[in-house]
Amino acid sequence: MSEAPRAYLDHASGEPLHPAAREVLEQALTHGYADPRRLHHAARQARLMLDNARAVVAECLAVRPDEVTFTPSGTHAVHLGVLGLLGGRRRDSDLLLASSVEHSAVLQAGAWHAAHGGRLETLPVDRHGRVSPGSVTAAVAEHGAPGVVALQSANPEVGVVQPVAEVAATTEAPLFVDACASTGRVPLPHGWAAAAASAHKWGGPAGVGLLLIRRGVRWRNPFPGDDRVDGRSVGFENVPAALAAAAALRATLEEQRQLAASHTTLTAQLAAAARSIPDTEVYLAPGDRLPHVVAFSCLYVDGEALVTELDRLGFGVASGSACTASTLEPSHVLAAMGALSHGNVRVSLGRGTDPGEVARLAALLPGLVERLRAGFGVPRD
Repeated sequence: MSEAPRAYLDHASGEPLHPAAREVLEQALTHGYADPRRLHHAARQARLMLDNARAVVAECLAVRPDEVTFTPSGTHAVHLGVLGLLGGRRRDSDLLLASSVEHSAVLQAGAWHAAHGGRLETLPVDRHGRVSPGSVTAAVAEHGAPGVVALQSANPEVGVVQPVAEVAATTEAPLFVDACASTGRVPLPHGWAAAAASAHKWGGPAGVGLLLIRRGVRWRNPFPGDDRVDGRSVGFENVPAALAAAAALRATLEEQRQLAASHTTLTAQLAAAARSIPDTEVYLAPGDRLPHVVAFSCLYVDGEALVTELDRLGFGVASGSACTASTLEPSHVLAAMGALSHGNVRVSLGRGTDPGEVARLAALLPGLVERLRAGFGVPRD
């Protein structure tokens, strides 16, 4: 029996390396090996490459080059952004307000802050996972003025885009925005003081994060520093990877409009197939959302079993009920939304997604869920 064709439909977890990044990376590995702090020729060449990478990213994201820092990962950028803003505001307030659907990197930074004497409070979301600007006003009335407000630009599990600019207008506290899920997909929102992104989400190499800090914002490094080109981060700069990440970002943004239109159509096709399944909840938020993400939960089906069976059939998708196969914890995002937290699947599309594979998935999904339910002894309607 021949193996089913493979369709990678987990682009929200990581995008394959963009051809533009691969080409630049191969060239940069030859010339970008030296320490960009030194004065000799090879070092000056590496420094020029690093500066070029920073300038390209700044142009792509409509920020200043001196507002861009390359970090070893998106998670590290998140930690630096959240805790650095809190450090800069420690004389004003030790309160961090974060939405209840933030990525674990943000919530773990908040827990670390609380363990060191600070305060963390979470903001509720509606049925679609969206924060209301009024919830910030209510939290301030209850807990006092925050030192920092943390709000993702878009949720990676259900794709809802948050009203960042509207929330920023409700508070004088600086706003940290986790833009890891949305960079390269939708524009950066307005109103942030610091933001974070991760190159592997847009087709750059893994191990490259972005920390963006607006000029003039009070930010204090929360961790021991390092004698590098950019003192906001630590470790020997991965110059080739930074340059490849910048090339991938520029190429992805050039493709964005066409991909967004195609992905919007394809996710709607998958959502329609999922809605045809009894006792299934589909998460496709009205209004602004990431065009490439659709998620749904099927009652009476184990999410890991559904993901495993789809993998056997040739579809690589994610389960929102767990970040990894080693944990049985339900999704905190779905729990905050008051949604089904089991039998969950997230499908996310990318540059190389074949519409034919999406159609094949949409066609077989109802029958697959029915078979799995029968295996658990659930009778047909």
